[in-house]
Amino acid sequence: MAIAKAERLMNLALCLLDSGRPLSKRELRTSIEAYIEVSGEDAFNRMFERDKDDLRELGMVIETVEGLDGEVGYLAHRDRNRLPPITLDAEEAAALGLAAKVWQQARLAGAASGALQKLRAAGMPLAEREQEPYSALEPRIPAGEAAFEPLMIACRDRRPVTFDYRKSNAARPLTRHVEPWALECWRGHWYLAGFDRDRQAERVFRLSRIVGRVRSRGEAFTAEVPGHVAVRESVARWAGESATSTARIRLRAGSGYPLRARAASVTPWNAEWDELEIPNGHGLDAWLAELGPDVIVLEPAELRAGVVDRLRAVAKG
Repeated sequence: MAIAKAERLMNLALCLLDSGRPLSKRELRTSIEAYIEVSGEDAFNRMFERDKDDLRELGMVIETVEGLDGEVGYLAHRDRNRLPPITLDAEEAAALGLAAKVWQQARLAGAASGALQKLRAAGMPLAEREQEPYSALEPRIPAGEAAFEPLMIACRDRRPVTFDYRKSNAARPLTRHVEPWALECWRGHWYLAGFDRDRQAERVFRLSRIVGRVRSRGEAFTAEVPGHVAVRESVARWAGESATSTARIRLRAGSGYPLRARAASVTPWNAEWDELEIPNGHGLDAWLAELGPDVIVLEPAELRAGVVDRLRAVAKG
C-alpha cells in the first residue's frame, strides 16, 4: 500500500509540474490512473485532498487558482519547486553510499544504484578510488530478509504490523502484534525494536526469525516512540552487548569468530577445543544455542540451562 501511495503522489506531482497551466480536480482525476480507479466522488475528493496535503508537507509548492471555468485549479511552477544544487562533503557522501548498499538485495537496488551514478556524474565524491585509500575494505550491510522492506516502510509510516515470530527456544512460531520503531543492523543481523501490544512492553525481534509475510495494519500507535539512541541501546542489550557478568565456554577450534572477537581471553584447551571468557548479557543463550555442537557452556549454570532448554525446544519441533 505504501508503494502504491508513493507512486500516486509522484504521478500527481508530475502532472502539476508538467501541465504549464492550472488543472482542475476533474482533469487530474481523468489523467492519473489511481484516481480513475477510485469509486465515488467523495472517496476521490478525500484521497486528492490527502495527497495534496502530503505533497505540500514534503515541501512542494502548489498554487490554487480560482475561477477556472467555475472550478478551482492547481499548479506547481517548476522554478518554485527546483531543488538547490546538491553538495556533499566526504563524510556525507560516504554515509549516502553506505545507505545505498542496504538496498543491494532489496527491491529498490536499481533505483539506489541509479541515484548514485547521477551524483557521481554531477561530481559528488562517491567511492572514487583516489579518495578511498582503504577501498578494499568495503562495508556491506545485507538486507536479504523478506521482512526487511515491509518493516522499513512500516517504521517510516508509523504503521502497526502483525507477523509470526519463532523464538530460538520455541517449537512453533507465535503471532506478534507490534508497533515498529526502528530497524538496526547489529553484528551482521537485522533487528526490529518496537512496542509489543500483547505484552505491553518494548521488545526486540531478529528479522531472520520472522516466519511468513509481514502484515500492515491501518491503525495509530498507542505507545510513545523513544529516541533513536534509546532504540540502539535496546538492540545492544537484547543482543548481549551490555554484559552483566562473565561466562566461560568451550568453543570448537575454527568456529564462532564473533564470540572470539568479544572474548576477554581465549586459551587452547586441546587440539579441538578452546576455552573462552566472554561477557554474559541478555540474549547470549540464544546466540550460543545457534552454534549447536560447536559450543559447550561451562558456567554460569543458569546460562548453561538456558542453552540446553533452547536446544531441547528446537529438537522437539
